[in-house]
Amino acid sequence: KVRMVADGNGEFTRAVGLALDASGFGMGARSQRYAMIVKDGRVEHLAVEPGPGLNVSSAESILAKL
Repeated sequence: KVRMVADGNGEFTRAVGLALDASGFGMGARSQRYAMIVKDGRVEHLAVEPGPGLNVSSAESILAKL
C-alpha cells in the first residue's frame, strides 16, 4: 500500500531537519526534495536529493526500494 502524505505547514519537515530557506530566491521556507519509506511507523529508507534534479527520490528509485 502506498500512501502519499502532505506537510502543508512544514511542521514535519522542520522537525526532521529537511527544511530549506529559499527566501533568497523569493520563495520563503520550503522542503528539501525527498522521499521516505515508512513501515509500521519506522523509517526504513530516506532519500534526500543532494541538489537540483530528481534522482534518488524519483518514483522509480523509491519503487525499487520497496
